[in-house]
Amino acid sequence: MSKEVKPESVSLCPLGMTAAPEQELLCIFGTGDFGRSLGQRLLQTGYRVVYGSRRPHSCGPLPQGAQVMSHEAAAQSAGVIFLCVHRENYDFLETLVTQLKGKVLVDVSNNLKKNVYPEANAEYLQRLIPGAHVVKAFNTLSAWSLQNGPSDASRQVYLCGNSAEAKQQVVETATKLGFNVLDRGTLSAARELEDFPLQLFPEWRLPLRLAFGLTAFFFFYLLIRDVVYTYVEQDKDISFRIMVSLANKVFPIVSLIMLSLCYLPGVVAAFLQLYRGTKYKRFPDWLDRWMLCRKQLGLLALGFASLHVLYTLIIPIRYYVRFRIAESTISKIKENQTSVFDTTMAWRVDSYYAMGILGFGLYLLLGISSLPSVSNALSWREFSFIQSKLGYLTLFFCTFHTYLYGWDKFLRPSYYKWYTPPGYMLCLVVPSVVMALKLNYHNHRHRKNKTNRKRRYKDTAVTGITRAIALGNLTHCFGCH
Repeated sequence: MSKEVKPESVSLCPLGMTAAPEQELLCIFGTGDFGRSLGQRLLQTGYRVVYGSRRPHSCGPLPQGAQVMSHEAAAQSAGVIFLCVHRENYDFLETLVTQLKGKVLVDVSNNLKKNVYPEANAEYLQRLIPGAHVVKAFNTLSAWSLQNGPSDASRQVYLCGNSAEAKQQVVETATKLGFNVLDRGTLSAARELEDFPLQLFPEWRLPLRLAFGLTAFFFFYLLIRDVVYTYVEQDKDISFRIMVSLANKVFPIVSLIMLSLCYLPGVVAAFLQLYRGTKYKRFPDWLDRWMLCRKQLGLLALGFASLHVLYTLIIPIRYYVRFRIAESTISKIKENQTSVFDTTMAWRVDSYYAMGILGFGLYLLLGISSLPSVSNALSWREFSFIQSKLGYLTLFFCTFHTYLYGWDKFLRPSYYKWYTPPGYMLCLVVPSVVMALKLNYHNHRHRKNKTNRKRRYKDTAVTGITRAIALGNLTHCFGCH
């Protein structure tokens, strides 16, 4: 139960508490989930918080230590006011024009859809209360992130406003709460900030489209080669293999290609810098966008690799596999036949599985190190070593794993159904090109560094000889005198 302090104010402080040193008082309009979470976070940081409510005596549970007042009294008591209400409820602010004059009014509202109103909420608020300094901020955060503190995924706070002094006050508050602030300029940027929460995976669009396109292409490609071909040429129905066997071919193919596409833009950028002779020129826009989505490409590649591992683990328990093993065993018993142990095949199969296990293990390491909570604990050199050196090692293991899978199949005409190459051969093109370019780049840099060292050595030698000659001439002159 809260105790009433004055006719228009309700205090939520427990009785008997000693008065704390006076801290800055902040006001919050709105007692919903976001308003309560923001107040709780401000109190934990050391601020004093007062809520403005139409019903100060029946506004529901609020953070312990806060006060509740009417809108008029709360607006007069604080210099910074957080407006945590929807735009359709802004009408009550028209009666507070006098109390809000000269105040910093922080708008945290968002809309459910884009372009619902002709102007941004913050711009409308500034027009509604012309005497206040409206700042758009905190709208990209959720109540959950405020309750649990700023995590690495939601540490950024965007703001905009026309008053530099008002924005500075909001920046100081956000910084004390543990957020990083990015100023987007004047209030005309409010529309862009209000559209941020409505975007659905903006950084994942290109990787997701690429993953969907590759998956669809190879699924239908292998469907035609394996299922349709067998039905047309051999009059056999093996459509049941679509669910597991076909999927277990598509997943590793897409995974390897997308992993290669994580490292291909880096190699392209390196050769572009060598061609330009400098690293200070901006990359083309397409290469910039490609490099910015490498993390998403890698995580999707890890997802496909994980599906490949899971599908592989269920192979021994499939009805089709158990039936084939039993049929083969019974047939050999009836015909009194035995199989000769093939050492070469044993080496190939064990190496194939070993490369796959090592590649997937490094795959997991790359995925874990890309998590913000892990990457923030690593130095730049450590992070670069894992993502670059171990990344290329992962690509090598996974590519070698695929080569061992193919072995000598490329020499057998029976594998080129309807004159089309097997799927694994197509997926080897991109990783092979990436590793070849990487080796070529290292060789080029090694030759260039060697040439530079020779040139520096030659220049040093020439300089030394010149100095020796000059010193000898000078000595000779002094000797003459």
